[in-house]
Amino acid sequence: MEENHNEDDSKREGLLLKKENNYNCYDENCPGCKVERAKQMKTDMSIRNLFNIWLVVLCSSLPISSLFPYLYFMVSDFHIAKREEDISGYAGYVGSAFMLGRALTSILWGIIADRFGRKPVIIIGIIAVIIFNTLFGLSTSFWMAVTTRFFLGSLNGLLGPMKAYSSEIFREENQALGLSTFSAAWGIGLVIGPALGGYLAQPVVKYPDVFPKNSIWDKFPYFLPSLIISIFSFVVLILCIWLPETLHNHPRIESAAAADDDDFLETGGTGCDDKDKRIQKDENLFLNWPLMSSIIVYCVFSLHDMAYQEVFSLWAVSPRRLGGLNFTTDNVGDVLSVTGTGLIIYQLFVYPKLEKAFGPIGLARIAGVVSIPLLQSYPFIAMLSGFTLYLLINIASVSKNLLQVSIITGMFLLQNRAVEQHQRGAANGIAMTAMSIFKTIGPAGGGAILAWSQKRMDASFLPGVHMLFFILNIVMGLGVLLLFTPFLTIRKNTPTT
Repeated sequence: MEENHNEDDSKREGLLLKKENNYNCYDENCPGCKVERAKQMKTDMSIRNLFNIWLVVLCSSLPISSLFPYLYFMVSDFHIAKREEDISGYAGYVGSAFMLGRALTSILWGIIADRFGRKPVIIIGIIAVIIFNTLFGLSTSFWMAVTTRFFLGSLNGLLGPMKAYSSEIFREENQALGLSTFSAAWGIGLVIGPALGGYLAQPVVKYPDVFPKNSIWDKFPYFLPSLIISIFSFVVLILCIWLPETLHNHPRIESAAAADDDDFLETGGTGCDDKDKRIQKDENLFLNWPLMSSIIVYCVFSLHDMAYQEVFSLWAVSPRRLGGLNFTTDNVGDVLSVTGTGLIIYQLFVYPKLEKAFGPIGLARIAGVVSIPLLQSYPFIAMLSGFTLYLLINIASVSKNLLQVSIITGMFLLQNRAVEQHQRGAANGIAMTAMSIFKTIGPAGGGAILAWSQKRMDASFLPGVHMLFFILNIVMGLGVLLLFTPFLTIRKNTPTT
């Protein structure tokens, strides 16, 4: 009797999975079904799942940002620039090569992830990081550096599928935590990356007692940070062997009501009858307005974020006479470390609660509005000195990054809720392509505006860096206006898993 009772429970659980997930059956051999069962049994909220997201996203974000502190010196060592003023221009090409490569292939990687699974694309992306990030550190010419960065961007297509994965591995009520963990890992990577590059580049000069002259570290002075990131990525690659796959590998039915529940119960919720199988119809993603509107807003804020990240360090180390803070690279590293710690705490413990209280769109609107006066206060903070300066710039940096990540995470939620699972990889691929194009503009544009603003220190209207932060706020204001349009919506009638 007890066995029969357990059998009935198993059948009911299978039927529940069938109805709630809109698939024709529960298949023991389907990795997506195993994830769904864990979600139904509420065992999906595990440290392991959060840890997986952290590690994989860090593998992608660290190579993007680690070169910023030493790129100027690296290009100078290539002796390709005829004048010192041309070095920044060549450095911009190296920085943009990654984004160009990613823009060209993100949609393709998204489609592959929808066809073969998230895990294979993630593994290929990590392998690309190991190979091409290492080769970049060994670059002996400008064109080798550009080529390795381009191939790193082209073959590293894991971010789009990883966003889909972060929303699929958790129940709907926990998706905000999954995607906020993604955003936190991304933000921390953009903070830790420059720190690694700044402290580990040119080790023979900085740490002569540890790294002797005429060694490999002297011949390749920018290899050490790349090597450390590649070793970390190799460890993550090994751990990815146990990464759960979230994509279903069996047909989905158009409606749960289309299946025969009695037959399903008779098979214990594990059989797949041919009459239950339906072909999924692919929606034209470019006509999915909830998706496309969230991507447009995402691109505007990504452009702003990339430009801000580029100019913050340059502005901080600029001399006082040019409106900067006259910080050392260590001072900048300290500020970024405090910012990174704040991001971790906020994303893991605060953002999910705020998202539930205000919703992703409402919270993004609040964050956008508050960001404008905060950003415009930066030139006034630069007038301070001593402990007051350090205190306020840390508070401002932490606040700015928390507000920015609230907006970006909200857009992630909207994008992944706007489509069904079998098109989620392609949808995130479109988002990554568009975002990469905008982020290609960000570094070059931010650096050019900073240089121009520092040449007009005596202007009567918005002198010096007041103009820089005013222009950044114009981009921010455009994004805020788009947040308040009625087109930005959550499509409630679309399954989220």
